[in-house]
Amino acid sequence: MVPIIAMLLVVLISGCNKDEETYTYPEGTTSEPLANANDVARNKAVTFTFKEAMDPLTINASTFTLSKGTTPVSGKVAYSGTKATFTPSSNLDPGTEYKASITTGAKNLAGIALATNTDWNFTTAGSASSLAVVNLGSAGNYVILAKTAINNSATSAITGDMGLSPAATSYVTGFSLTNATGYATAVQVTGKIYAADMVAPTPINLTTAVNNMITGYNDAAGRPSPDFTELGTGNIGGETLTPGLYKWTSNVTVPSDVTLSGGADDVWIFQIAGNLTASNSVKVILKDGAQAKNIFWQVAGNVTIGTTSHFEGIILSMTSIILKTGASMNGRALAQTSVVLDKNIVKQP
Repeated sequence: MVPIIAMLLVVLISGCNKDEETYTYPEGTTSEPLANANDVARNKAVTFTFKEAMDPLTINASTFTLSKGTTPVSGKVAYSGTKATFTPSSNLDPGTEYKASITTGAKNLAGIALATNTDWNFTTAGSASSLAVVNLGSAGNYVILAKTAINNSATSAITGDMGLSPAATSYVTGFSLTNATGYATAVQVTGKIYAADMVAPTPINLTTAVNNMITGYNDAAGRPSPDFTELGTGNIGGETLTPGLYKWTSNVTVPSDVTLSGGADDVWIFQIAGNLTASNSVKVILKDGAQAKNIFWQVAGNVTIGTTSHFEGIILSMTSIILKTGASMNGRALAQTSVVLDKNIVKQP
């Protein structure tokens, strides 16, 4: 009898262990942003990845939440594969701590719930104070500044000084220049035109301005902790952009009007790793006191402003800036190669 009882005990114990093993609670593997992350982009969606597939009906706005202190954040919850995503209805506040939560209401396909709530905190980028403007140095003395050429198809109307260095005066075309001592004038320019081969002190002044332009470009490109990353996956048409630091790792397009809304002292810096292209007839619109002098477009690629479109702000381009026929601009065109004009109106801010 004893061996039989022993065998029954083994079977019972084995069965209990098997049940215990199958009754494992679902767990998460990673969250994005990570717990205690800082400088999180304010337009970032919050994600949580589970180790196994979950019941989609249990992943919802009740089981996946985001809050600022005790205030819930409005947003939409989606689930695909093993990943849950919470997308806020509006951009998060700058420099603010948020708490994300997955509750025990979340269940796997077997109907087994999480053993405990999962909470994690993160802090957004930015601050309540305004960004510092980009210091242009003496590059800010020019409405157009380039290194290799300034080409114009008449008739344009330029308000402000233009500078070209290290290229010579012959690379300023389409303006019918009238030479003077250390500068030139043109009917199409309300200001003076300077080039590297003019008499002193013009060459050294232009060298300083070009160096300051490059320093300003590097300053804008190097600003850390962007408020917004990859907004619109590079398509910002139709957006209303609040002040802050924006970053894209690809091209940026403006296929329809875009509005910059902020106060007179607010600053926008746009870091663009690719090209910037504004389509024909679109406008950059300033609202609520925003000023072109506080808007900086740092572009690693080419900049193209479409036919009859209107642009606002200071363009710092590593390559060329092209204004197509009839385009207008309130700002500065500062290019590390060339600026190409075609019947344009360009005014310094």
